[in-house]
Amino acid sequence: MNGLEFTAGGRRWRADLTAPADLAIVLEFNGAQPSFFVATPASSEPLRIGGFTGSVANGASCNCAVHSLAPHCHGTHTECIGHVTRNPVTVASLTPVAPCVALVVSVQPEPLGAAAAGLPSVHAAAEDLVIRRAALAAAASTWLAAPFTAVVIRTLPNGTDKRHRAYSGSPSPTPYFLPEAMQWLVERGIDSLVVDLPSLDRADDGGRLAAHREYWGLPPGSDDAAQASRGQALVTELAYVPDAVADGLYLLDLQVPAFGADAAPSRPVLYPLQSIPGDAT
Repeated sequence: MNGLEFTAGGRRWRADLTAPADLAIVLEFNGAQPSFFVATPASSEPLRIGGFTGSVANGASCNCAVHSLAPHCHGTHTECIGHVTRNPVTVASLTPVAPCVALVVSVQPEPLGAAAAGLPSVHAAAEDLVIRRAALAAAASTWLAAPFTAVVIRTLPNGTDKRHRAYSGSPSPTPYFLPEAMQWLVERGIDSLVVDLPSLDRADDGGRLAAHREYWGLPPGSDDAAQASRGQALVTELAYVPDAVADGLYLLDLQVPAFGADAAPSRPVLYPLQSIPGDAT
């Protein structure tokens, strides 16, 4: 099978399964890798039990490694509302999810400027780069009539060094989303968001995580998952959207392992999508 046809929004669509675009950053345990919030890289070493060492190169019958990583900090990962609540909510309980129509948009972050003074926190600076509601709405304007329930956001510039960039060195080493941008996504009914940033929020925002809470419909400061109006929504961070993936509509297949945790390494895959003329039957 090289194509998949389905109905969404009262229209017929066809996804080209022969041309997948992988948005996951390969986590090279022994090479350059992206990182956020931590200085220690993800690591891998042979399993050692008694006289067994899981390395064929060292004489073992098979390779068997122990990998150490923090999903939120090392590479592409998908997280759920359990990231900010005291109630245990796991990605395993919210996945797998069906493939869905996704919109890819490119956005240029802008300096926060004078708006920093109006934010209810001292954890913001005029030189911070942010993504505003207006920027998202403008980038998506051509496709607003389409039935997308996922959004993939590529920030500009889109250097390939994102695949191994260490986001550190300042309270705001990377652009972040203003809550108003999350409000736009919520109003659109987006329940799967993929970004090429390590976090929706400023690295040091005083613990507010305002964009995360806005996206999940969680009141400011609340850590009770029962209070969330969008507790089923998923966020995928530290993805990489190649330049070859043009802005527009795709079929998103979000691949997440069954981790009993609030986050897990993941692999978002896009397939080119075309509308089929005629009414859906």
